[in-house]
Amino acid sequence: MGGQYADMELRQLRYFVTLAEELHFGRAAAREHIVQSALSQQIQRLERELGVRLLNRTSHHVGLTTAGDAFLVEARQILDHVGRAGQAARGAVAPAPTLRVGIIDAGYDSMPQILRELKQRRPDITIHQVEAGTPEQYRQLADGRLDIAIGPASHTPPGVRSELVRHDPLGVLVPDDHRFAGLDAVPVSSLIGESLLIGEEAQTPELNHFVVALCRSAGFEPTIYEGTVESSRAAADLVLQRRCLYCVPSSFRTSNRPGTSWRPLTEPATHYSWSLLWHDASASPHIATVIESARRLADRLGWLEPGVSAGDAGKPMTGSR
Repeated sequence: MGGQYADMELRQLRYFVTLAEELHFGRAAAREHIVQSALSQQIQRLERELGVRLLNRTSHHVGLTTAGDAFLVEARQILDHVGRAGQAARGAVAPAPTLRVGIIDAGYDSMPQILRELKQRRPDITIHQVEAGTPEQYRQLADGRLDIAIGPASHTPPGVRSELVRHDPLGVLVPDDHRFAGLDAVPVSSLIGESLLIGEEAQTPELNHFVVALCRSAGFEPTIYEGTVESSRAAADLVLQRRCLYCVPSSFRTSNRPGTSWRPLTEPATHYSWSLLWHDASASPHIATVIESARRLADRLGWLEPGVSAGDAGKPMTGSR
């Protein structure tokens, strides 16, 4: 600042704004992590520099004068401009990091939860989500269009690494008036004769094969609903219309759709494995932060069984829980 007010300091402006918001010297000093006497001295110096009284002080009250009200508006703008100038300077040297994240379907909640955990630790990271089926995710990871993705790791191509983050109970989405809705769990053998909806082959081929293999292991060939759906919401609509049941893991967020109930499959209880996927050539510190966020979340929410290793990713996991 030049001219008449060259001795005015930014910290004095900040102290004044804080005091104007608190209207209490003790609370304002605590917010600025200084002693109350130092705050009072800086405000007095600011008033001397300006040549006007900014505050009315009594033993029980602190209030802004008319000059103080006017100065507060300008002081806030100055501090905002300084803050934006700093952000612009830092951004010119080191732009905000960006992550391109692949998700199979917006109806599944594993990656959204991981990304929320990531943003709590690294709010500066800009995230672009790309919805793509597992085969397309592999292709985009390989050619650099994606940084990290989530899906089964049973058929990862060369160069794509994985880390298991969730063993997801498999279940069935049913209408609330279906006989399965009153059960705590549904035996796999009870699915005989039920029309089962599975995902688009281009989107979730591994999950489709997983469901079919599970039914066959229980001694029957599943009756597959003859039709396709473009979204998880459309799948839930078909269930509501009693046209089919939908075999999906517990992370399927539309499973709490009004009018539908999700019930875990049992005999055997079965789990579907989700892994983070990334390409060797893209192993940046930001990807490492996503992986660490996923580990923390998995530990807190109990996504993995004790002793499970990343090498088990993509394999059917059966047995009682």
